[in-house]
Amino acid sequence: MRMAAPADKIWEVVSDITNTGRFSPETFAAEWLGGATGPAVGVKFRGHVNRNGWGLKYWTVCRIIACEPGREFAFTVLGPGGMSINTWTYRFEPVEGGTDVTESFRLHDNPVLRIYWLLAGRARGKTNVEGMRETLNRIKAFVEQG
Repeated sequence: MRMAAPADKIWEVVSDITNTGRFSPETFAAEWLGGATGPAVGVKFRGHVNRNGWGLKYWTVCRIIACEPGREFAFTVLGPGGMSINTWTYRFEPVEGGTDVTESFRLHDNPVLRIYWLLAGRARGKTNVEGMRETLNRIKAFVEQG
């Protein structure tokens, strides 16, 4: 999605996970863990989720795996034993007049997740695409307002 703002500015908004609840339709809050106060590769944070918006609330621990100001921000959601469940990535591409921002989701490959995706993948994939679109629209409105 094209945003009329510099890549560095958008990256700062996205990579400060304490902003997540402002933009995400499912994750309503997040906080840094382990004494962290900002993004860096390896830093962990906790995201609080209202799954599908219908009341299933839980939290997950995430680890930042890419943190390049103005270019990329990515984190992996961790499951039992620190197993990677999925990865969310934001890429920022400067263009004339602003930045093209791409958000993506990738489910990691293991037998349990393959079964989950076979059973619920179509619905969950649709929810993720709609959520990413809503998140990007909210970020766009915020960074373009000044």
